[in-house]
Amino acid sequence: MNGALGFIGVFLSFLSDTTYGEATVPFACGNDTHRCPEICNICSDMYGAPTMDCLSTLIGHLCLNTFESSMESLNSTDWCKWGNVSGMYSNLSHCTEEMSDCLMIPWPNPLVEETFVDIHSRFFQDCPEEELSDPPPVVVLALVITPICMIPVMVVLVVFKTKNGDGSY
Repeated sequence: MNGALGFIGVFLSFLSDTTYGEATVPFACGNDTHRCPEICNICSDMYGAPTMDCLSTLIGHLCLNTFESSMESLNSTDWCKWGNVSGMYSNLSHCTEEMSDCLMIPWPNPLVEETFVDIHSRFFQDCPEEELSDPPPVVVLALVITPICMIPVMVVLVVFKTKNGDGSY
């Protein structure tokens, strides 16, 4: 009887095998996307675990290469127009998040932050920043004249109140 139960257990384990005969990785792997098993297998084969080195390699090959080739397909003058780069930037962000989630490494992390600082210094450093400017002269004149005109009015009100008040000083 024990042999039959053991055989049934082994048989059921083959039926419930979701890896379809493929080797599984020796660490927990996120399963948010269809690419996660592939990503985890790469890290398992190359690094033995989901390390920051593996994440760096994956981000470099799978995310940054795509972003850089997309950016280089544009003229450098178009890099500063958000409408031209927002999709590519968003794809880069999603890619780094997917890699981190698959490897169960928190996102954002120092590696991802460094990646974005690097692309900003490489592609967006020469973009003009929107600077604060002086308001139009009419607004400046109104803001300066109003308090100047209020001073004589306040002096007249104080003098009038003390002269025509209740008579006591």
